[in-house]
Parts: sequence; structure tokens; C-alpha cells
Amino acid sequence: MKTTSSELFKKYDVPAPRYTSYPTVPYWSDSPTGRQWIDELRRAFDAPAADGRGEMSWSMYLHIPYCETLCTFCGCNTSITKDHGREEPYVQLLLKEWGAYLEKVPRLRERPLRQIHLGGGTPTFLSPANLEKLLRPILEDVRVDPAGFEGSIEVDPRRTSRAHLEALRALGFSRVSMGVQDFSPEVQRLVNRIQPLEMTERLTEVARSLGYESVNFDLIYGLPKQTPESVFAMAETTVRLKPDRIALYSFALVPWIKPAQRLFKDEDLPAGEEKRRLYEISRDVLSRGGYVEIGMDHFALPTDALAKSERDRTLHRNFMGYVDFRTEALLGLGVSAISEAPGCFHQNEKALPVYERRVQAGEIPTLRGHLLNDEDRRRREQILALMTRWEVELENDAQAADAREFLAEPIRDGLVEVEGRRLRLTGAGRPFLRNACMALDARLRAKAPDAKVFSQSV
Repeated sequence: MKTTSSELFKKYDVPAPRYTSYPTVPYWSDSPTGRQWIDELRRAFDAPAADGRGEMSWSMYLHIPYCETLCTFCGCNTSITKDHGREEPYVQLLLKEWGAYLEKVPRLRERPLRQIHLGGGTPTFLSPANLEKLLRPILEDVRVDPAGFEGSIEVDPRRTSRAHLEALRALGFSRVSMGVQDFSPEVQRLVNRIQPLEMTERLTEVARSLGYESVNFDLIYGLPKQTPESVFAMAETTVRLKPDRIALYSFALVPWIKPAQRLFKDEDLPAGEEKRRLYEISRDVLSRGGYVEIGMDHFALPTDALAKSERDRTLHRNFMGYVDFRTEALLGLGVSAISEAPGCFHQNEKALPVYERRVQAGEIPTLRGHLLNDEDRRRREQILALMTRWEVELENDAQAADAREFLAEPIRDGLVEVEGRRLRLTGAGRPFLRNACMALDARLRAKAPDAKVFSQSV
């Protein structure tokens, strides 16, 4: 008898990583010292580009932790304050950390910078003047990639003015990602984020009038009190506003990490098949509106670079989600910021006072990381392929046999196929992408986590 969709979602809705890295953060074990991390970064900057272009390129991420109010769905590392006197001291901390890297890795000045992305928190907690104080010295220190530099920033429309976008546009920024989550006033009330539709609409129009090439909306499904009707309306409104790309994230319920999520009542949260139905409704509306589904939880207009990268098979996934190009290194600055090089992941101190003390002392504020061994690197590339292309070439017959055994149930349910050495998700299996990736996750399979660390897969 054929298994129903309800039964499938119940069977496979298990805790699973989102695979923005491999190994996933809970399985980082061989943590580098600050010196080892710098050695790995130097090695990356001394190497030619992996794609054969001859010169490696790199990206930068700047974490701004401050928010004026707490959105109770949020799982990010934030500091809640209305004290804007904190802006300039934090900008100076970031520039001091940047100076320490320039001293230790001089080729940062030479290799082309492909992207700067500001995330948070709320990057536009900083005033336009302080954003310029932060970004202009960095851009003057580096060689911007002539092949196509991209400056992008996450913004909260409640805290973002035309002056913010003008200042960033003057610095070469071309992409803006707006936190929206949901347009429903009742859902906004429950997640403590009152953001009238007119506010989002107005900022979208301002960004376009200033020449931003790509406007992204961040939406979430699975929030308290969302219904099929409200999510249908959310998707229809989004289509009307026509952002170039959309991140439609599953609400990650992790109250053991973010206690504010305990403010939700369990009965207010859609789960399992009910939650997945919200995604399917959104996807149908967005597809009819001309959007292409990209990987897991992303959509883009066919003209957007994200959709083009999927067609060209250059789509990439990292700690920022899906991106339309891959660089050889990502340097993260700021409290809790994560960096990566081909052989290493690295995270800064997560506690702001500790981060501040170490940066002021001239140190690289290493909290933890992971030095990848050869098997880690191979599995990392396999999981990346599956996350961006829905299929992957397995290493040998032994790995293919292991995948068939581990995925026996999904194969019987028509969600996954393993033919020869190729593992592929079927159309019906795409909602279970995270489950399929677990077949390739050697570290998770060798040792289940001691405590609950992952959100549900569906």
C-alpha cells in the first residue's frame, strides 16, 4: 500500500542538520589555535583559484549583533539595546580586528575581494555615517574583484532609512536582504516584530530607485498562528512586491538554545505535515508568480544571479545559505562571526565582553573551529553537491552499498534513488533533502549527539 504524504512527514520529521557546513558545528572537534587558523588562511591566500581562474578570490562577513528589540523567533547571536552610543566603539573593534588580520595575512590586500556581506543582529542599527566609517577603510585597504564585486546587507525595514541605502550604494553595494518573516499583524504580534506592509513596500521601492540590482525578502513558515490562508496571502503579497529572490525558511524551533522561543504555546505552532503544507502553498504561489525554486528554501526570478548560478551549476552553500558563487576563503569579523578556508572552520568569541577584551589586546579572538581531515573534505564536497544539485557521485561501490542500506526506507518510499554510484533525490524526495544528506554525514552516524542540537528536518 502506498505511503501517504502525512505518513512520510511523520516518519522523516526528525532532528537533522541544515548543512551550511560539514562537519556541522556540533561535530567540530579538532579546534585550531589562533596560529593554526592564520596558517590555514595564509595557505588559502597563497594558492591559485580552485576553479582554474589562476587567482583566488575571497569574501568577507561582518557581524553586527545589536537589535533594538528581540524577535522571539530569532536564533541569531544578538545583543538587545537601544543605546546607539555602542555603535562607534563596535566599529572601532571591527577595524582593529581587521588590522590584526592585515598584519598577519598581508595578501588580504592583494587578492581580489569578491563580496562583503553584513549580517546580524541588525546591521542598520549602525547609522549611515558609522556604516561608512566601517566600510570605507576596509574597501580602501583591499583590491575589489574587477570580475564582479558584490556588497550585500541584511536590513530591518523598521530600522532602515533612505540615507542608509544611499550610503551603502555609494560604497558599491548592490544587494539588500530585507527581514520580513510574515505580513500578518497577528503573527507579527506573536513574534514581537510589528512591521506594517507599507514599511516593507516603501523600502523596496527606495532600493530599486537607488539602483540595487537584487532585493531579497526573508520569509518564515511554521511561525505561531500561521494558517494556510494567511500564508497564501503572504505569498501573494510577496509576488505583488516582486523581490528578485526569496529565502523561505522553516522556523527552527530550538528553545534549548534560545529560551525566548518558550514564549510560544505548542498548540500555536504548525508541525509536521501541517507545517510542510504551508511551504507547499507558498511554493505554488511563488511558482505561478514566475519564481524558480533554488535548492532548499530559496526562490529567485529567472533573471536573478541565484537562478543563473543554478542553471550554470555554480550554486554554492555556506554559512550564509545559498549564494551564487564560491570563493576560496570567507573571513568573518565581529563577535561570533564564522570564517572558513579550504582546510579549516573558525569562529570568533560569542560573548561580546570577551570578544572586546581579546581584540583590544591585539589577538585573533578564536573561540573554536575545526581542522578538516581528508575524509571531512571529501564528505564536505559530496554534501555540498547534494544540497545544490539534488544528486551526488559516490566515491566507490562500498559507499554506494552503505547509502543503499542507510536510505533503504526512503528508497522504498520513492524519495531517493541510488543507481550505480549516483545518489539522487526524486521530486517527491526534495522535502527530505536534509535526511538524505545524513547518509553522507560520517561524523553524525558515528556518534549521535549527546543532547538535542538540531531542529526538525521538515
